[in-house]
Amino acid sequence: MRRRVHWTTAVAVLLLPVALVTLSAIASIEIANPEDVGLSTDRLGRIHEAVQRHIADQNITGAVTAVTRRHRLVHLEAHGLMDVEAGTAMTEDAIFKIMSMTKPVVGVAILMLMEEGALRLNDPVSRFIPELADLSVAVERPAGRNRGDGPPPFYTVPASRPITVQDLLTHTSGLASGPISNREAGLVAAQAPGDALADLIPKLGEAPLEFQPGDRWAYSASRGFDVLLRIVEIASGQPADQFLRTRIFDPLGMTDTYFWAPEAARSRVATVYQRTRDGLTRSQNQVGATSQTYFSGGGGLMSTATDYLQFGQMLLNGGELNGARLLSPSTIDLMSSPHVAEFGFGRISPGLGFGLSVQVVNDPVAANQRVGAGSFGWDGAYGTHFWVDPAEQIVGVVMIQTPNFQVSRDVENALMQAIVD
Repeated sequence: MRRRVHWTTAVAVLLLPVALVTLSAIASIEIANPEDVGLSTDRLGRIHEAVQRHIADQNITGAVTAVTRRHRLVHLEAHGLMDVEAGTAMTEDAIFKIMSMTKPVVGVAILMLMEEGALRLNDPVSRFIPELADLSVAVERPAGRNRGDGPPPFYTVPASRPITVQDLLTHTSGLASGPISNREAGLVAAQAPGDALADLIPKLGEAPLEFQPGDRWAYSASRGFDVLLRIVEIASGQPADQFLRTRIFDPLGMTDTYFWAPEAARSRVATVYQRTRDGLTRSQNQVGATSQTYFSGGGGLMSTATDYLQFGQMLLNGGELNGARLLSPSTIDLMSSPHVAEFGFGRISPGLGFGLSVQVVNDPVAANQRVGAGSFGWDGAYGTHFWVDPAEQIVGVVMIQTPNFQVSRDVENALMQAIVD
């Protein structure tokens, strides 16, 4: 039977013995009183207040928030409900579909193989997947934007160069990165029940790229990182789930992270809700991108706040946790550097750059984000978020299951105002 910690800083000392049992999976992260690491207990309570406002406004049903500072756990709290219809309270060990927060995990896997010499960042993807050689690029026909019935008409031209591993990591490949390429990829590589990465990824060679490789940043929501995870399989000689389990999850103590929740854990999977005119409505798609056979590198993982906190702590530690070193500090620096100076969805977001699978905050003032310069992390489509702040020695995780990214901004603000040293 799992114990649960109802972490409130006002009674942190009393809860420490229970917390140490409850959080045995993150025993390598010491629990501390906020004041021991330069935080105000009273002010840290504003994280709860911020989340409760969103629950009261029916923006979300519930959340789990977790924070470390200076390598020590200072906040772990469950808020609201895991399932509204059943009246199930949220628990600290709830499991969430993390969607695109899968991508940084895949990024780490690629960088581990890079360090081992199994691949190079400038390797053409066709080195591993020959079907992705000699790609074409879609060119929109004149007046195509006047059509309102779907992606515009196009013709194709040859790609100016092969797409590389780094192009995929930085979303500059053009692969399934816009209306034309997404539609065409869906036509030639539609996922069927029982499909695996090996079945679908080669078919993507039949779809045109959205733009010439390296020309610009445009988000590849799923396919780009699906290709990267297939490269992990080929370069390592292991199925993706096995590689991630043995090389990342087990060493970090991430016992509740997987592509498909086992039966014993299903009761802890938080329900996905959508915001509608009628309020929060239970989503008809409770599977998301999870699968027992198709291991999506773009969004297939499920995890808990404490599991992902350990992943983030490994990044903050320069690639090491639990006595296990996954990456070198120099590789973490490479990952969290802005390889793309500016990016944005539809328009450039000032102050933000993009690294190898993660967003990088170059200028918090320009980005209007309350984190330290050099912070990096990413989100998931259902509202999950994590960030690593090297300047303030912070790792933060926000787990929700309703698309609402303002929750994360408010939690970041509530945390930053609690720093008093």
